[in-house]
Formats: sequence, C-alpha cells, structure tokens
Amino acid sequence: MAEETQRADRPWERLLRRPSWSRALLARRVLAAALTVAAVVVALLPAAGDERVPVLVAARDLAPGTALGPGDVVVAAWPPALAPAGALTAPAAVAGRLLAGPVAAGEPIGELRLVGSALAVVTGGPGASAVPLRPADPAVAALLSPGSRVDVVAGGPDGARVLAARAGVVAVLPPAAGAAGARADPGPLVLVALPEAEATAVAAATLTGEVTVTLR
Repeated sequence: MAEETQRADRPWERLLRRPSWSRALLARRVLAAALTVAAVVVALLPAAGDERVPVLVAARDLAPGTALGPGDVVVAAWPPALAPAGALTAPAAVAGRLLAGPVAAGEPIGELRLVGSALAVVTGGPGASAVPLRPADPAVAALLSPGSRVDVVAGGPDGARVLAARAGVVAVLPPAAGAAGARADPGPLVLVALPEAEATAVAAATLTGEVTVTLR
C-alpha cells in the first residue's frame, strides 16, 4: 500500500507540500532563468530601432547643374521608415550626372533630382524627352524654375511660330565655365520636356536659329 502511495506521489504534489517560502523561492529561480534566456535571445537579435539602410545624400550644398563627383555625395545610414522611395544608394550611380535643381547638404538624392529620362517623364508624361535650349534673351531664364510651363517660340521670315505649347521645364542650368564660345554671354540652358515629335522640331530649330520661351 505504501508503495502504491509513493508511486502516486507526483512531482507537483511534492511541490505543493513544500513550505510557501520554498515554493516562492523556486518560482523566483524559474522566473530568473526565463528572464536570463529571454535577455540572451534579445541580445542576439538586431534591435528594430537600430536597423539602417544606405541612402545617398549631398555632402554639401549643391547648385543646379552641378556635375556630381566623389566629393559631392556621401552614403548615410537612415532608418528604413524615413528613407525616401527612389533614393539612390551608391556614389557610382550619380558620377558625372547633372543636378536638375539645388540640393541642400544632407538631402537625399534620387533619380528625380538628376537631369535624365526619369525627370523628363515625370514633367512631360510618358515618352517625353528633355530638350536643351537657350532663350534668345538670357534674362528670360531667370524667370523659370523646374515645373514652369512655357511655350517654345521660334522666329523666322514669316514671323514667330509656336513649336511647342505648355512644355514643362525640367531644369534651368547655369552656363558651364568656358562655354561662351562666340557669344559673350551664352546664358542659362533651359531643359524642357516634350513629346517625341515636338522634341525633334525644337531641337532642329535650335540648330538653325534662335528660339525663346513665353511663360504660361
């Protein structure tokens, strides 16, 4: 009979027969062990708040038309939630590319900050191309900024004609050093986004005569 009672004496039954202070001590030991294991697991896992992703940013204040070089950009570590969509991550991706507008130090640089097809499409719609032109009056360029809407006008023996209406200005770039050539003041270069047919007509007109733009 005693043997049967001993076999029936389960571990939890023996635990219940312990003094309350003994049970409390055992519970604390179990809790401490669990907390130790949890701390080790947490220490081995990367903290969500410490996660970072690379983002290419301007190393200093940069002017429109800057041809980007190694000293102009730096890779910064940003929290994923703050990293802008489309931000570039490697200096090689922007080497020699032109800025379409001013960029402040620390500001992320993406494709839409650079002169290129992506910016032309955003400004002028699918299939648009960026066409460079120098207004006959350089002072006109000072009135323009990215996003401005202009009509591109060419002169001729039969009077002025509109080559493109409501063209979107992609960028206004200052003249490059030493680019004056035959002109004392070449003036800023204006990039406009145009559909293919109009882009061809405007590009051809700039080769044979002067063009200008009128603001919308």
